Amino acid sequence: MQDKIRLDKWLWAARFFKTRSSAAKAIDAGHVHCDGQRAKCAMAPKIGDMLKIQAPHGTFEVQITQLAAQRGSAEFARTLYQETPESMVRRERDLFAQKMQPHFDHPDIKGRPTKKWRRQLNQATDYLEE
Repeated sequence: MQDKIRLDKWLWAARFFKTRSSAAKAIDAGHVHCDGQRAKCAMAPKIGDMLKIQAPHGTFEVQITQLAAQRGSAEFARTLYQETPESMVRRERDLFAQKMQPHFDHPDIKGRPTKKWRRQLNQATDYLEE
């Protein structure tokens, strides 16, 4: 473990992003904030900093508890931060809302619809227009 590391490297080591470059892109896009301020890739995080991270798998509010420059196991990654209870509740609520949304994809169709499936779609839209 090191005293000074880059924020993008820490986010990668904490397994919020699959690659360091995707962590850097998220930081550049403004998806990571440190103590309420927009973060930069080369910023050196400190123990106790509060991060707000918008990752592909959810929005997290975490407090840094350890610094690490190398990516380890998932169990080790969880020791690098502590998520706030409000963040956990919000993520669970968002996941539940996402599961409850209607899903309109047909399970048998991958790519363009077949002629039979297109006929069924047309029949359904004709029925809705009546």
